[in-house]
Amino acid sequence: MYSFEPTEEQKMLVDAVDRFAENDLRPAAHDAEESGSFEQKLIEKGWEMGVLQASVPEEFGGFGDRSVVTGVLAAESMAWGDLAGTMAVMTPGLFTIPILLMGSEEQKKKFIPPVIEGSWQPYSAALVEKSFDFDPNELSCTAVLSGDDYVINGEKTFVPFGKDAKGFIVYAKLDGLTKGFILPSGTQGVTISPEREKWMGLNALPFYTVKLEDVKLPKENLLQGDFNLVLDSSRVTLSAMAIGVAKGAFEYSMDYAKDRDVFGVKVAQKQAIAFMLAEMATEIEAMRALTWEAAWMLDTAKPDAGKQAYLAFMGSVDMVMMVTDRAVQILGGHGYIREHPVELFMRNGRGFAAFTGLAVV
Repeated sequence: MYSFEPTEEQKMLVDAVDRFAENDLRPAAHDAEESGSFEQKLIEKGWEMGVLQASVPEEFGGFGDRSVVTGVLAAESMAWGDLAGTMAVMTPGLFTIPILLMGSEEQKKKFIPPVIEGSWQPYSAALVEKSFDFDPNELSCTAVLSGDDYVINGEKTFVPFGKDAKGFIVYAKLDGLTKGFILPSGTQGVTISPEREKWMGLNALPFYTVKLEDVKLPKENLLQGDFNLVLDSSRVTLSAMAIGVAKGAFEYSMDYAKDRDVFGVKVAQKQAIAFMLAEMATEIEAMRALTWEAAWMLDTAKPDAGKQAYLAFMGSVDMVMMVTDRAVQILGGHGYIREHPVELFMRNGRGFAAFTGLAVV
C-alpha cells in the first residue's frame, strides 16, 4: 500500500519549491500576466531547483530516478504560486519525459542530455489540435511512412514557446495510433504563427500555432513506445497543478473572509460563506488523495493506473473551477478586480479541461 508520508528527499524538494512559489512566483504573477511574460531569471531560478533533472537518470544527464509522485508533489506546490510560471519552468519536460518514456536508448542518449545538462532552454511539444471534440487518441495530424522518412501533415495549437523552441515532440496518428516524433527546430515544412495565441488565461506563457506541411522526419525520430504512458502522466500532473491553483484560491479567499467586516461581522462568520469554505477544502483534499493514489499507481505500474489518472484529472477539472469560482464570490466585488489574484485563479482554472499535454512529470 502507498504511504502518505513523503521521503526526506521529497520533503527537501517540496520545501524548496514552496519557497520559490511564495517568494518568487506569486509576487511576480500579476505583472507577468499583464505584460505577457516572466523575467528569464525567474524561470532560470525555477529550473535550477532540478524538478525535471531529478526525474532523469545520471546516464542521461540527470541526477535521479523518475517518480511521478515526486513530480506531482512539486507541481502542486509550484502551481500554488502561479500556473503560467509553473508551466514555463516545466516546459522542457514536454520534450524530455516523452523521450524517457517512449524512446530508445539511442534516442535518450542523443536528445535528453542537451536539455538537462545546461540552463533552461525552450524545448516544447505539439499535441493539442483546433477541434471542439479534440481527443489525444484520435488526432487529425497524420504521419505516413514514405521510403525512409515519415511525412507529417496537420496543425497544432497551444504550443508553448513555439517560436523559439529548439526542438519539439510532435504527435500524429500513425496506423491508427498516436505516436510521438522528435522534430528539430528549423525543419522544412514547419510554419509557426508570427503572433502569439490569445487565451482567457495563461497570458504570461507564450503559445503559438504550428502548421506542418509535408514535414519529413527520418525513421529514427519516431518514438516507438506507448503514448498512453505520456497521457496518463500528463493527466496526473495537470490534476496536481489544478489542486495547487485551487489551494491558492481557497487560502486567499479564506484569509480575506476572516479579515473583512460586513455590517460589523466578519465575512467568514456568515454561515453561507463558512459552508462554501468547508466544501472547498473538502474537495481539494479529496482530489489530492485521488491524485496521489494515481501517481503511486503509475510509479508501480498497476493495471488500472490509466483509469485512476483519468478519474483524478476529470475530478480536479471540476474541483478547480468550483473552488476558484467560489473564491471570486467570497471576495464579492473585489473578486472581479485584478488587484486580487482570485480572478486570475478562476481564468486559469477554467482552462484545465483543455490543457491536456501541456505539462508532464
